Amino acid sequence: MIVVLAGGVGAARFLRGLVRVVPPSEVTVIGNTGDDIDIYGVHVSPDLDIVTFMLAGILDEQRQFGITGDTNTLMDELAAAGRDTWFSLGDRDYAVCLARTLMMEEGVPLSEATARICKRHGVGIALLPMTDDLVFTTVRVQGPDGEADIHFQEYWVRHRASMPAVGVTLEGGSDARPGPGVLDAIDDAEAVIVAPSNPIVSIGTILAVPGIRDALRATRAPVVGISPIVGGEVVRGMADKLLPVVGADVSARGVAGLYRDFLNGFVIDAVDVSSAAAIEDLGVVVESTQTMMHTPEDAAALAKTALALAERAR
Repeated sequence: MIVVLAGGVGAARFLRGLVRVVPPSEVTVIGNTGDDIDIYGVHVSPDLDIVTFMLAGILDEQRQFGITGDTNTLMDELAAAGRDTWFSLGDRDYAVCLARTLMMEEGVPLSEATARICKRHGVGIALLPMTDDLVFTTVRVQGPDGEADIHFQEYWVRHRASMPAVGVTLEGGSDARPGPGVLDAIDDAEAVIVAPSNPIVSIGTILAVPGIRDALRATRAPVVGISPIVGGEVVRGMADKLLPVVGADVSARGVAGLYRDFLNGFVIDAVDVSSAAAIEDLGVVVESTQTMMHTPEDAAALAKTALALAERAR
């Protein structure tokens, strides 16, 4: 079994390549739920849905969220009624979130609701939420009236990461328990891959759930990460705004340093090959390659590289 720690778009693109190399039934994904938000009367799990929609072949890749060809009647009506619709959900997207919410209101845990949604969309991987407990990421920002904690989605979607960040917290994280099957998957894995996701608010939130980081340290499987930083810049998102918050450089070396206690191998982009020696000084085996996933074929090639590195680092 190949286990992947995953955030949203970057991880979804990688997974689209991985399932071309490994049968989907042999892939288990531990998904970030720190981005989850309750809004418009539904529970939204953005990263879980991005992975699901990508592997189902229906992700709106132009917007990098939601369902391609979706309509927006619901948002239009809410806006007409005076509701602030800063967080956009298409009609089909909303229906998925409503189905999840109704299941959870009936006592179905998020992990089971996620499995049912994956089955509905024909997704063959096992997608495990990092926890069934309700957690959410807040970003402490410096505003005109001083510091304030806001939900990650407000920081990223509403404010486009324009406000200076000074802290990140997974609210409820210290009391959360790993989701069903999460620790067993890590323990039983042949290889664990840390997808090229935001190291603070995607991978970092998964690692903040008690027990998961310890499981990564203890597993006999090689743990290989893929850098989300290329040439000192983020591929997508706001990691460049948040890495300094935890004292890390915006670089492949900076990200590797955050994972050094459990990392065996690290894939970096060819443009960053000059940093390989510094990463290897952390006790990590390094491979450089083309990491930009412009096409599914690029993603498949990257997956092959990561799996080969796992064999070398074993």
